[in-house]
Amino acid sequence: MTKADIEGFFTRLQNANPEPVGELNYVNPYTLLVAVALSAQATDVSVNKATEKLFPIADTPEKMLALGEDGLKQHIKTIGLFNSKAKNVIEMSRLLIERHGGEVPADRLALEALPGVGRKTANVVLNIAFGQPTIAVDTHLFRVSNRTGLAPGKTPLAVELALEKRIPKPYLRHAHHWLILHGRYICKARKPDCWRCIVSEFCKFKEKTPDPALR
Repeated sequence: MTKADIEGFFTRLQNANPEPVGELNYVNPYTLLVAVALSAQATDVSVNKATEKLFPIADTPEKMLALGEDGLKQHIKTIGLFNSKAKNVIEMSRLLIERHGGEVPADRLALEALPGVGRKTANVVLNIAFGQPTIAVDTHLFRVSNRTGLAPGKTPLAVELALEKRIPKPYLRHAHHWLILHGRYICKARKPDCWRCIVSEFCKFKEKTPDPALR
């Protein structure tokens, strides 16, 4: 995309959804960190269902440790890889108390040093909890960036760095959410809904899907 295309692309997304929010439920930075860690290779819906009863009784690292690994497993056993995730969340909670006084650090390197926390998870937490203009590249965002020509790249990190360079500063704060939501509901993996896409005129995807009602 050209600079003009990118400006138009994000202006449209902003006008349609000025204050986008993530779809994971949380009550504070700690529960956000836990929810994002649990969402790896799982849907937000499945995580929200599991944490609905978990977070009212374990919304701090101290309460999570009191619940224990076995207790945590009972709450998240419907989520994929729940055994390893439970182990990571308990150890993460212990380290948050030991290293950060029980608080979630607003620093990527400190977050990535925690068990079960990679760059993507850290970027989500920094963006949502602390308002930093980070971009967490998941499968949706990776697909949208490459398919549309917004920021092509062969790896998630390459796409992330390209997006940070190409997206105008006024849009960086919310770009992460706009692109993920767009990929989840419009620019879908198997067949994008191009006929109802508000940014299709800026998109460089050649094989645009026609309106099925007109076939």
